[in-house]
Amino acid sequence: MTKDVLIRVRGLQTLSEEGEEAPIEVLTVGEYYFRNGNHYLKYEERMEGFSEATKDLIKIGKNGMEVNKKGPATVHMVFEEQKKNVTYYHTPYCNIQMGISAAKLNVEEKEDDLKVKVDYVLEMNEEYLADCYITIDVQPRNGANTTIF
Repeated sequence: MTKDVLIRVRGLQTLSEEGEEAPIEVLTVGEYYFRNGNHYLKYEERMEGFSEATKDLIKIGKNGMEVNKKGPATVHMVFEEQKKNVTYYHTPYCNIQMGISAAKLNVEEKEDDLKVKVDYVLEMNEEYLADCYITIDVQPRNGANTTIF
């Protein structure tokens, strides 16, 4: 895979009590690296309500995935199958405790394609919030299959 890539991050939170769904989607250009058996994705994201960009770094390995966001909102999330990880989501307004319990993490690697899917349960301040999933599709920027983007 080349360094310059297109990254598509899609997610969905399903709030069980209301049956309400909250989709998210980010489509951006970024950088891809493969080092020491891990895939790295680096890109900037604009979050609603903030003028400053958030710098995102995703590390994908055989034991899980880590998402680091630095900017107006800062968080380090760890997704490991069958394990609960607790972190804090720091915003200019407050700090929120998050619990992430990944049920399933699937990584598909091809020469010019990387796909990741994580199914997880999200807690806020030790209270169940939602059943969630996140998918990440990565392809070289030149010659990307634009049908997935």
